[in-house]
Amino acid sequence: MNKEEKNPPLSVENIYRLNGRVPLQKAIPFGLQHVLAMFVSNLAPVLIVCSAAIVGSTGEPLTSAEITRLLQCAMFAAGIGTCMQLYPIWKIGSRLPIVMGVSFTFLGSLLVICTNPDLGYEGMVGAVILGGIFEGLVGLSAKYWKRFLTPVVSACVVIAIGLSLLSVGMDSWGGGSGVEDFGAWYHLLAGAFTLAVCLVSRYLLKGVYKNLNILVGLVFGYVLCVIFTVAGIAPMVDFSGISQTIREVGVFSIPKLVFFTSHKPVFDLGAFFTIAIVFLVSAAETTGATTAVCTGALGRDIKMEELQGSLAVDGFSSAISGCFGCPPLTSFSQNVGLVTMTGVINRFTIFTGALILILASLFPPLGAFFNSLPQAVLGGCTVMMFGSIMYEGIKMLKECEFDDRTMIIVSLAFCIGVGLTQTSGNFFAAFPQVVGDVFNGNAVAGVFVVSLLLSLLLPKSKKEKKPSEA
Repeated sequence: MNKEEKNPPLSVENIYRLNGRVPLQKAIPFGLQHVLAMFVSNLAPVLIVCSAAIVGSTGEPLTSAEITRLLQCAMFAAGIGTCMQLYPIWKIGSRLPIVMGVSFTFLGSLLVICTNPDLGYEGMVGAVILGGIFEGLVGLSAKYWKRFLTPVVSACVVIAIGLSLLSVGMDSWGGGSGVEDFGAWYHLLAGAFTLAVCLVSRYLLKGVYKNLNILVGLVFGYVLCVIFTVAGIAPMVDFSGISQTIREVGVFSIPKLVFFTSHKPVFDLGAFFTIAIVFLVSAAETTGATTAVCTGALGRDIKMEELQGSLAVDGFSSAISGCFGCPPLTSFSQNVGLVTMTGVINRFTIFTGALILILASLFPPLGAFFNSLPQAVLGGCTVMMFGSIMYEGIKMLKECEFDDRTMIIVSLAFCIGVGLTQTSGNFFAAFPQVVGDVFNGNAVAGVFVVSLLLSLLLPKSKKEKKPSEA
């Protein structure tokens, strides 16, 4: 049976075909499953970045209502990006069952920019918009550069992403970066309990439902923190934000473009360069995710127009997300795994999930609820997600040929790329500030550049002839 049959008649069996209509009552639960699999991961980066961000003009943090609006906008942007991926506009879109969401990959660079008093949140938004356009153009020209992105480079990049996020997860577990009660027993207990529930539910839940283990851990961790708060044991949940949101934003609200708010974007060249390299890293990740969908779910190799379209959406949807004041988007690996595991590849089915995301974005109290999630609970959830990113990179590296060339690339890439972030001073003090901004605080950028250069420059070893060929 051809999974890509053009416009087959309305049928339940179409959930296993790329094209065709599925009865709405059947499509909705499968689409909702995709939303639940990525919902927490889509909002967590927004919470982490916006909680740390400062307003460039005042030096003050974003208000609770502003963060809630951004959570609302993040859901809206993810829904729009997924629709673009499923149903392309011109060459922008792959026509593949790919779900878009806010990326963890950019956290390190975004935190560097949004906490810089000279740039702040506005500088971060400007960098996301420019960087998204940059990656979109890079994606449309994929046929000219794809051969340079070797497997060992991709593997090094993914491992570096996992490594760079480990401290972020642990900061959240401790109660949040910079809080007065960091490391308090109740933060540690809530994070450990959340992580334990995630692990237990991962093994107890069956089939596709085990992919909801993060959501299960979050719910149970939140309930524990609510009990602590109500019982007066520890102040872990601030309920005032939900009522304040309803007063200030309302129950129903249309997402606003950042250009019509008080935090208009600032376009800074240094901030753009800081994030441009990470957009190239995101392109490498999306290349892997798109390839996995084709080989794992469709049983064929990826087509060049699909790769170009997927990367173009990765970039241009990130620019759209920036226009709403949110971090960049990328293809979600957990949804790629869901597609390959279940075989549900129908575009219309996943489109219903995108519509659910868009509808959810219209109700700000839902975003306010997620904004009330304690950092310790997020930490308990995210440490496993961050660790799994590093694990996937190790799996990718396992597929590479283990020879002297690979050893040199991997060794130098991590020694230099990660080592630069751990020096006692500014290693690039003799260079323009933008160079230090890019590499001193971002291990992913250093690992990517070093591994790419070495992959291009080091000669490939000649395979020894077999004795029968001598």
